[in-house]
Amino acid sequence: MAQSSRPERPLSPHLQIYKPMLSMMMSIMHRITGVALYFGSILIVWWLAAAAHSDGYFDLVQAFFGHWFGRLILFGFSWALIHHALGGIRHFVWDLGRGFKLPVVEWMVRANLIGSAVLTVLLWVIAYGVKP
Repeated sequence: MAQSSRPERPLSPHLQIYKPMLSMMMSIMHRITGVALYFGSILIVWWLAAAAHSDGYFDLVQAFFGHWFGRLILFGFSWALIHHALGGIRHFVWDLGRGFKLPVVEWMVRANLIGSAVLTVLLWVIAYGVKP
């Protein structure tokens, strides 16, 4: 029986074949923000449970979220929420069969990234503006 002279190749493409593109990185980021939202939801439940438990415990949790580290976590959570929501809208547009041309895909990805950053900062500026 004759041996084949063709080299062994993988049956399906893997990450070493693909050139990293912004849309690919944003897809990965969409998954990461989904996981971050899961853990952020646990913090929301902690805050609500503290409010239901007692005034002292609620003050403790409020002090945590009022500390610079807690605010950093809340800032990251709000960015993840906005970024994930905008990514969801982008995927919804694709589910409708629209926006598959490469320039449109690139524009939507950049709009998602820039829009999430701008909306997060705007949200926090407004929140600090109405804070008593």
